[in-house]
Amino acid sequence: MAIKHNQQIPHNHFHKDWQRRVRTHFDQPGRKTRRRNARLAKVAAVAPRPVDKLRPIVRCPTAKYSRKVRAGRGFSLAELKEAGIPPKFAATVGISVDPRRANLSVESMALNVKRLKAYQARLILFPRRNGQHKKTDSSKEEVSAIHKEEAKISRSLGAIMPIRNTTREEAVTSIKVSDMPKGEENAYKKLRTARSDARLVGVREKRAKAKKDEDAAAKK
Repeated sequence: MAIKHNQQIPHNHFHKDWQRRVRTHFDQPGRKTRRRNARLAKVAAVAPRPVDKLRPIVRCPTAKYSRKVRAGRGFSLAELKEAGIPPKFAATVGISVDPRRANLSVESMALNVKRLKAYQARLILFPRRNGQHKKTDSSKEEVSAIHKEEAKISRSLGAIMPIRNTTREEAVTSIKVSDMPKGEENAYKKLRTARSDARLVGVREKRAKAKKDEDAAAKK
């Protein structure tokens, strides 16, 4: 900016102590190692449980992204009730619960109930105290088998029960005429015929009435 007239010369302070105000990331390799060690420590602390919780499959918001699915915050109370899992018990066995979420479609509810039942079928509950088995706990044979194959167990639910979107090849498939239900082989032709019949109702009634009047007049 040009200076006009006899004004005071501006004092620009460019010699600030910027070293104290600028954040550098030279510690990134060390932080990477620290994060990895923290993950390993968490795995060892919660073993043999998985490190993440089971989450529902939900649709992304807005019409633009609604064709994609992702992991939601938690299962709704209606889904847990349909699967036969109490909400308080679900929170103790690695199932995330969202009491504010509501189901807006039958398809999403059926999909998440199926996901809960599949998780419940794979779930192995250890007794909280040695020698005191409850009805909800797994059998001694299942618990001992887990201890033997502990090295082969995956700690990530994302690897065991992944949430994946359908590809275009999977979504769009060709249907043979032999695979269609009986009576739906010529569905397009039937729709066009029904549309034409509905559009020409008045014309055909008028034509039939005129012909009936002509026949009546010819008989006289």
